[in-house]
Amino acid sequence: MRKKNRKKDMENAKGYARGTNVQGYGKSNSVREWEKRRNYENYRFSTKELATYLLQGSFLALGINYLFYKSIWATAVFLPIPFFYLHWQRKRLAKERRKTLNFQFKDALNSMSVAVQAGYSVENAVSACVRDLRQLYDGNADILCEFQYIENQQHVSVPVEELFLDLGQRSNVEDIENFAEVFYVAKRTGGDMNQVIQKVARMLGDKIDVKKEIEATLAAKKSEQLIMSLMPAGIILYMRLTSPGFLDVLYGNPFGICAMTVCLGIYAGAYWMGRRIVDIEV
Repeated sequence: MRKKNRKKDMENAKGYARGTNVQGYGKSNSVREWEKRRNYENYRFSTKELATYLLQGSFLALGINYLFYKSIWATAVFLPIPFFYLHWQRKRLAKERRKTLNFQFKDALNSMSVAVQAGYSVENAVSACVRDLRQLYDGNADILCEFQYIENQQHVSVPVEELFLDLGQRSNVEDIENFAEVFYVAKRTGGDMNQVIQKVARMLGDKIDVKKEIEATLAAKKSEQLIMSLMPAGIILYMRLTSPGFLDVLYGNPFGICAMTVCLGIYAGAYWMGRRIVDIEV
């Protein structure tokens, strides 16, 4: 019977994390607004970031035209490139933000574990964790804002386990989602919260240490990949500057346009493949 109840609780937890379980607390407009602002899948650019990346995308489009086509008509074709570049940067920054949140969550769990071992309840451990996080991070850190939000919602009688499930759903970070589901089941079935938090904190810490070791090992390879990716464009630029007439046969005629288009496609494919090779998920 207990196994069936635990299985049912786990399914409810997963359903809640996916947003398909309607048994949770009613969400006010302020809560919905918070979830909209703290949606880690959709990065919001600041005005400075937006201007910077649009400018970088424009220079990229002009650079491609200068190196591969040297045509005013190609400029019109490459007009969408800044917006594609903006979309790529949005995805990259959102991924970096989730990774940073994952690393910060390790510190938060360690703080909660210490507080629970000292005799605090889980709810009070969250408040103690907020005090510790204020000393570790600045006021705009995502993990501090999230735990302050959890602390505030506890004051209006929102169950802490549902708040962690909500965080796991919005962050889309596997480690946080797994912790939230285990925490939900343990809290609802009267599990040993001290052991749960300690074990999850230790496992998450080991996993993050492995990630950091892999990143340190691949740092040199990523630099090599970036240099190798820039070399073909660098060679063309060097020849354009030192021997202006040498490549004229490849510009302004159908054969040259086709040849340069094939080279550009191979160049883009090689860059994408290189990025995939050095991007290892743990």
